[in-house]
Amino acid sequence: MPDLHQWGAFLLASLLFIQLPGPSLLFTIGRALTVGRRDALLSVVGNGAGVFVQVVLVAVGLGAVVAASATAYTVVKLVGAAYVVYLGIQAVRHRADARRALEDATTGAGAAPVGSPLSALRIGALVGVTNPKTLVFFVAFLPQFTNPSAGGTGLQVAALGLAFAAMAVVSDSVWALAASRARAWFARRPTRLDRLGATGGVMMVGLGASILVADR
Repeated sequence: MPDLHQWGAFLLASLLFIQLPGPSLLFTIGRALTVGRRDALLSVVGNGAGVFVQVVLVAVGLGAVVAASATAYTVVKLVGAAYVVYLGIQAVRHRADARRALEDATTGAGAAPVGSPLSALRIGALVGVTNPKTLVFFVAFLPQFTNPSAGGTGLQVAALGLAFAAMAVVSDSVWALAASRARAWFARRPTRLDRLGATGGVMMVGLGASILVADR
């Protein structure tokens, strides 16, 4: 396994990388603005699981194939970007749902949650596992902190990736809570939720578009 020095350097580098604005962070904020705190936090957990799936792929060598193959990279990028754009469009189309739910709750009519917990987890996982930038980053990043003399490089990469995914979940959860508090503040005037839902949707559409046009 990596020694203490390698672990320290890895954790510091990961913390700095996670805080940089990127697909996962923007997706988290967009979800919090669009569907609220519960589904946003569940999406964060799902995204962390998706990221760890990428780590497993890197550990067994598949990540290197995607990094080396322009075709494989493009396929993963297109699938992930298209799905994020789809979520954004759906958020814009259904931007009034949150307001109606709030109004129903206020009048005692009750309303179903925006989505089921399993659906929120699945959405986050799909976004996490189809993020090509993270996958290629892992291929170049994780092996730098392994200890060749200790053997079991694949297991070391998996351990490092698990730590990274856990840190990302904690960090993104903090961002989701902050964004959901802003959402609750705007909800004091229910009609603001329409604009808020549209804003979250546009943010996700922009994120998907940026992934599509990004250079390899």
